[in-house]
Amino acid sequence: MTRAINDVLIVGGGTAGWLSAAVLAKQLSGQQGINITLVESPNVPILGVGEGTWPNLRATLKKVGIDESEFMRECDATFKQGAEFINFAKTPESGKSDGYYHPLNTVFHSSYEFNLASYWLLDKDKRQQRYDLAVATQAHVCQSGLAPKKITTPAFAAVQEYSYHLNANKFADFLMRHCTQKLGVKHIKADVNKVNLDSSGYVESVETANAEYPKITADFFVDCSGGKAIIIEQAMDIGWRNINDVIFNDTAVAMQVPYQDPERPISSHTLVTAQEAGWIWDINLFNRRGVGHVYSSKYTSDDRAEALLREYIGPEAEGLAARKINMRLGYRDKFWHKNCVAIGMSAGFVEPLEASAIYLYDAAANMIADQFPRNFDNLAYVERKFNNNFKMRMERTIEFIKLHYCISQRRDSQYWIDNCDAKSIPENLLWRLEHWKTHPPTKYDFDFAWEPFNLDSYLYVLYGMHFQTDLSANASAFPHEKMATRMFSDIEKLSAKLTRELPSQRDLLKKVYEFGFSPV
Repeated sequence: MTRAINDVLIVGGGTAGWLSAAVLAKQLSGQQGINITLVESPNVPILGVGEGTWPNLRATLKKVGIDESEFMRECDATFKQGAEFINFAKTPESGKSDGYYHPLNTVFHSSYEFNLASYWLLDKDKRQQRYDLAVATQAHVCQSGLAPKKITTPAFAAVQEYSYHLNANKFADFLMRHCTQKLGVKHIKADVNKVNLDSSGYVESVETANAEYPKITADFFVDCSGGKAIIIEQAMDIGWRNINDVIFNDTAVAMQVPYQDPERPISSHTLVTAQEAGWIWDINLFNRRGVGHVYSSKYTSDDRAEALLREYIGPEAEGLAARKINMRLGYRDKFWHKNCVAIGMSAGFVEPLEASAIYLYDAAANMIADQFPRNFDNLAYVERKFNNNFKMRMERTIEFIKLHYCISQRRDSQYWIDNCDAKSIPENLLWRLEHWKTHPPTKYDFDFAWEPFNLDSYLYVLYGMHFQTDLSANASAFPHEKMATRMFSDIEKLSAKLTRELPSQRDLLKKVYEFGFSPV
């Protein structure tokens, strides 16, 4: 008989490790013989600076049995409805910023069936309004500082699509307690000193510095050990593809900024402001801001980057400590090898511009759980599917992140000049951009059901960045002006209704933290 897979060992904690543990434990708990153990070092701090997430996390939290109100209180969480990109398209002139929203949803704009972008491009009057404000109610909601739902909306349900901003350190601790107390995950605190492979190259066990658990054997291993990549790289020697010739940002400096005014409005979107050699994130948690400068060490110095960050924050930055974070850009040649799969920084990292990190952790954990091999004969097929899927996800993520830079009109520094150089742009993206000069993106530009960024996301960035698509030679292909006019009008009316009826982000959060949502 083929060897069964019953014992799963996750090496490494943090968001990647504990989210993987939660998903696997919840989904596999009904299968006979399955045991989930997580071993993490007591000496390695979590690399968390205040995180943005995607709506898929909301679905996962609900699936693993987490109470939304409790989660938000424990993790200082706030609602996230998207991101506002400021000064990416062009250098601000006369102190006037240039920006657009990338919201998480649209209303009355099912772009796969009826693409409003074409009609916005063809209507000179409509183009006087920004694309995001013309097609998305959520852009208006964000602009007004409103929440995506009401206190009467059940837990995890939405009026406008949403995800969360959260404290990553507290989130990992919260998941740890949920996994160990409610999902039966065994937790071992120990440094892993050695990984043992069998004669065929499969992982057999790990050896630790914990005298109670000197050797831990398992059938299947999940490497969530971050940049150390203890199993996938150090033991299995799986290579790494650098992407720093495409994505330049390799360093960040971050600060935690307390609210001086306890009634200060809390933004329901991430603020992302372009700089001379990178960009600054500004994330509003319930009790503070997480603010950081992501930059390229090739184009600026650490001192200059920190100075720009402090200048952005203003007087509130005085006396606050700044933390430098080095980022390794790239991804594995293989994410899954034999009986080990890497999730998190051990698998790959692009940069945090579109908050894709936790999305990729969550997607990986759910795919493993859905396809989980119960014996060694099943490993090869699932490995192949997983590697193909996540190679595609990484490549598409890199292309979409690059889009934010390579179509910019900024030429105020060598950083922006080089980002727009065709030699730094992935070939597939170059092909797409050339086509989109005369044809707006459509559903046929997206080959895979599981692409991380969909058609709407590309449209928001392209036309938020003033990308020029000339439809003059093909205007007759879009004969439904009356339908488009009606849809634009419906969006305006619903936007007005939502901005009248939705509460402010701070007001809703106060009620959630005090009373909680109604259960689903």
